[in-house]
Amino acid sequence: MVKGGDRLDGRKGAGGWPVGVLFSQSGVTAGIERTQLNATLLAIDEVNDAGGVLGKPLIPIVYDPASDPKIYRRLSENLLTEDGVRIIFGCYMSSTRKAVLPVVEARDGLLFYPTLYEGFEYSKNCIYTGAAPNQNTVPLAKHLLDTYGNRFLLVGSNYIYPYESNRIMSDLVVQSRGKVLDEIYVPLSAKPEDFDRAIRELRKHKPDVIFSTVVGSDTARFYEAYRQAGFDPAKMPIASLTTSEAEIAEMSAEAAEGHITAAPYFEVLETAANARFVSAFKQRYGADAPVTACAEAAYFQVHLAANALAAAGTDRPAALLEPLRGSEFEAPQGTVKIDPDNNHTYLWPRVARIGADRRFELIWNPGIRVKPDPYFIAPTLDEWWMAEAMTSVR
Repeated sequence: MVKGGDRLDGRKGAGGWPVGVLFSQSGVTAGIERTQLNATLLAIDEVNDAGGVLGKPLIPIVYDPASDPKIYRRLSENLLTEDGVRIIFGCYMSSTRKAVLPVVEARDGLLFYPTLYEGFEYSKNCIYTGAAPNQNTVPLAKHLLDTYGNRFLLVGSNYIYPYESNRIMSDLVVQSRGKVLDEIYVPLSAKPEDFDRAIRELRKHKPDVIFSTVVGSDTARFYEAYRQAGFDPAKMPIASLTTSEAEIAEMSAEAAEGHITAAPYFEVLETAANARFVSAFKQRYGADAPVTACAEAAYFQVHLAANALAAAGTDRPAALLEPLRGSEFEAPQGTVKIDPDNNHTYLWPRVARIGADRRFELIWNPGIRVKPDPYFIAPTLDEWWMAEAMTSVR
C-alpha cells in the first residue's frame, strides 16, 4: 500500500537526466493528481522512446506527497539535495505549490506547475502551465452572467485557492451589477454533513448560479448532496473550474449531468494532437482512465522541458529559462506558448457542460489563444480575452 512520502519508482538518476515527480497518489486530491502523474510518465516515456535528450533518458524520481503540503515540502527538499534533481514536475493545490516553491528557489531548482490557480504570483524558478484567472474564471463568469443571471452563491474548500478564486469571481459579479448571496467553505476531506449548510443556503436564496471551488473527492459529495436535495441544474447549475473528468468519475451520472466547467482542455476535444494523446493515455492506463486539463498540462510541460533541455545542454534553471521563454508546443488543446514576460502559458479557454453519459459537451469555444494575465490587470468582461489572434479555431 502506498503511504505518504513513499518513493514509488525506486529508480536512480545515474546515466540520464533525473527529474522529480511530485503528484499525490493518496489523500483528498489523489484522483486528479493521479491523472497528472500518469500524463507526466507518458510524456517522459515518449521523450525517451524518441532517443531521450541529447542521447540520455529522462529518469523520473517519483514520490507520493499524500495531498499534504508538509510532505510536499519535505520531498522537494529530498529531491533537490539527495536525489540530484534540478527539475520538478508537480503540485496540484496552491497550498502545496506554496510549500514547495521556497525550497525550489532556495535550492536553485525549477518547478513546472500544471494546475489552474489563483494568479498573483511570479517566480523565476517556476513555469506555470495551468490556467491563470483571465483564462478560465473570466470566460466562465461571462458565460454564466450572459446565460443564467447575476445572483451567485459560492461554495469552496477551505484553503488558499478557493478564497482567492472566490474573491476574483465576486469582483466580476459585482462589476456586472450582480450580487454574491453567500460564501461558504467546507473542510478538506469533508463529510457529507459538512455540506448541510450549503444546501440550506441554496434553498433559502435560490441563486442563479452556484460557483464551486470544492476540490478532490469532496466534489462528488457536494454534487451528490445537490442531487439529493432535488435542485435542477437547468435552472441553478453548479459551475466550477475544479470539476474535471477525474472528479466526475467519482460521482453518479445523475449527480454530474447538467453542470458546467471552464478549462483550456477537455478529453472530448477534436484535434489531431488530442486524438494521439488520448489514444496513448487510454492504451497505457485503461479505457476508463479520465484525461483532465491538469493531466494535459502535465503532459505538454514535460515536452517543453525536454525541448529546452536539449537546447540548453544542461538542467541548470538559469540556462533552461532562455529557451523556455517564448517556446511553443503543439499540445492537445492547441499550440501553447510560454509567455516570456511572466513564465505563464498562452492557453485556449473553453466552457463545457456535463452530459448524461458523464462526458463533457463543449458549449462555448471562442477559438482564441489567450495571453496569461496572472496579475489580473484587465479583468473586464467585455475585454476578457486579451487574446493572441489565431487563424484557426481549435
